Amino acid sequence: MIDFEKELNSVQLEACTSIDGPVMVIAGPGSGKTRVLTYRIAYMLERGIAPWNILALTFTNKAAREMKDRLERLVGSGGQKVWAGTFHSIFAKILRIESEKIGYPSTFTIYDTDDSKSLINQIVKEMNLNKEQYTTNLIRNRISSAKSLLISPAAYAADEELMEEDRQRDVPHLFKVYGQYARRCFESGVMDFDDLLYNFFLLLQRNPEGVLEKYRDKFKYLLVDEFQDTNYMQYAILKKLVRYPDSPENICIVGDDAQSIYAFRGATIDNILDFEKTFRDVRVVKLEQNYRSGKFIIDAANNVINNNTQQIKKKIWTDKSDNKKIDVIRALTDVEEARKVVDSIFELKNRAHLSNAEIAILYRTNAQSRTFEEHLRRNNMPYRIYGGMSFYQRKEVKDLLAYFRLVVNSNDEEALRRVINHPKRGIGDTTLDKLIAYARENKITVWEAMDRPIFPTRTQGLLLEFKSMIDQLHQESQRVMVDEIANKIYVKSGLSSLFRNDSTAEGKSRLENIQSLLDGIKEYVENDVLGEDEEVSEKSLQEYLQSIALLTDQDVNPEDKDFISLMSIHAAKGLEFDAVFVTGMEENLFPSFLSMDSPLEMSEERRLFFVALTRARHFLTLTYATSRFKFGKMVYYQPSRFLDEVGEHNLKAPIHKPQNIVYERQSKASVGGNFNGKRSAIPTSDKFQVNPSPTAAFAAGQEVLHPRFGKGKILRIEGNGDNRIAAIRFTLTGDDERKIMLRFAKMEVLA
Repeated sequence: MIDFEKELNSVQLEACTSIDGPVMVIAGPGSGKTRVLTYRIAYMLERGIAPWNILALTFTNKAAREMKDRLERLVGSGGQKVWAGTFHSIFAKILRIESEKIGYPSTFTIYDTDDSKSLINQIVKEMNLNKEQYTTNLIRNRISSAKSLLISPAAYAADEELMEEDRQRDVPHLFKVYGQYARRCFESGVMDFDDLLYNFFLLLQRNPEGVLEKYRDKFKYLLVDEFQDTNYMQYAILKKLVRYPDSPENICIVGDDAQSIYAFRGATIDNILDFEKTFRDVRVVKLEQNYRSGKFIIDAANNVINNNTQQIKKKIWTDKSDNKKIDVIRALTDVEEARKVVDSIFELKNRAHLSNAEIAILYRTNAQSRTFEEHLRRNNMPYRIYGGMSFYQRKEVKDLLAYFRLVVNSNDEEALRRVINHPKRGIGDTTLDKLIAYARENKITVWEAMDRPIFPTRTQGLLLEFKSMIDQLHQESQRVMVDEIANKIYVKSGLSSLFRNDSTAEGKSRLENIQSLLDGIKEYVENDVLGEDEEVSEKSLQEYLQSIALLTDQDVNPEDKDFISLMSIHAAKGLEFDAVFVTGMEENLFPSFLSMDSPLEMSEERRLFFVALTRARHFLTLTYATSRFKFGKMVYYQPSRFLDEVGEHNLKAPIHKPQNIVYERQSKASVGGNFNGKRSAIPTSDKFQVNPSPTAAFAAGQEVLHPRFGKGKILRIEGNGDNRIAAIRFTLTGDDERKIMLRFAKMEVLA
């Protein structure tokens, strides 16, 4: 028996033992969130709740594995029978069982981002649309956003607001691309990542008495980790499973509104803010004690987040005796910023005896990493960048995986395109294009079209030979273990000979990557800790493909070496380090210039800074540069407003900055980049009509008219050439000066 009172503090104990009805656990950073989730499940199991009646949803496989491993240590093997996994992996598992009810085969394959983009490009080409207007990313983002709002292709076409947005973007036929994309995925028996959620919702919606009642009865208790990162569709699914007449509504959500930073992925903070309105008699538990960071870091984080109005009020605290104040580095350029950061790291390693693995450099945009990389290399300091190319995105790995996919699902058109002539077997692009055109015209799959006698004898023979090979491998895959069939596919496909005959350095690297993939499959077979259910999962090729298709960035373990970590702040969420450098603390960089006209987006930028601050255990350094190169030009920056919000008493020394800086605090409505529930037209920020004067026309003493700030007077001009900056006092801002780079200014000289 677990002594819960001994193992948990009083607030954690309340969160763990309140198992009936809706519960909202607001878990501040470093407050023992994973511990609470694990002990809560253990508490339920000790009270006789069957593990298969508990559904715990996470956002990474790593989090699910950690939870189940801890559970096993607490309660034994029964912990492995809890249904714990990511939204995508759990729903994919159920879709495998129930897929025929929505017209999909149980062998459906899963498209990654590259597969989706390839299909979109093919559709744009076939529809003769201008690819410069109908860009892949635009289309993919619009389709993804539509699905996250449960908008079908037909509903999209009938929504005049969406259609008008597309006309304004000069992509009026985007709804047709969406329709074609959905149809082609369905015909190929494939789903993309969004489909795993979208189709699961449809499964529940279309089968209320069979499927929905079955899983309502099965999952009597729901737990959701990182609830602030859920989108509209995920919340809609949860409400379907939990909210119905006479339901006890046994749902526990764990999250922190102050760490909601993924609006660009469709996540909405409204889900956690409105949870108490959605469910009745919600018990709210706030985990406010931080076990990670020092008191000055915690106080700074509280100061920053208190500037947001849209939040669940809480105050994180710590009883750690750590008395290290926050350091601030000011640099004249981004190059000097990188040099000073590396110098500080060198000093920390020597003074505090930190290893490289205990140090992280965080930035707002990935482009900032370059200067840090250069200085780390010069000083022979090993580093690793998070967010680089995934192992599973390497070409040779994707080629072999495409063969695996085709063996599992012969209708997977993108897999077929990728491998039908790789290695070369005489089936060129012309043949493939003709085959696809014939399939479209006759409303059959490309796989079926390969049997039709539409080519000369030699070409037809090559197609049938390829098809026969895949069919034979499919039959064998039903009889042998996944590692054995993987090796057979590797050999019979011709990839084995192709890679082994390439003696170049690149060829050897490709061969090593393939061998690593095959070794991983062998390990997958031998690893017996699988299965979210009480049943043992079959270790088939299909199951293996699903397991790697649903990996997230945080699930891929880096090599166990002593590296300094470089990453965006978004990538750092969930991680912690002894020493953290938060770099690029400048207006228009952090906060991003894209957030300046939207209070909601500015609030998310502030939450992002809150996340950055709370990654540090002991040493926290904030850095900014007064100038940096951008598009080949030197651009001047002002220190970030967030530096003011930290609180001077938490800093080792006052921030050195001009006294005339006035930050813009707009009150404009939010501009949603991906129509996430509150769609609105993009407002203009201009208030005054101007006829812009040429840059050379501006001089000290002149009166000018600015499109946003109105009339003003140029007090002085600084800099030379393209880098001239005007210090201007505008009537609207009173005595405050604003510095504007004339090269980008759209101002009119009045006198």
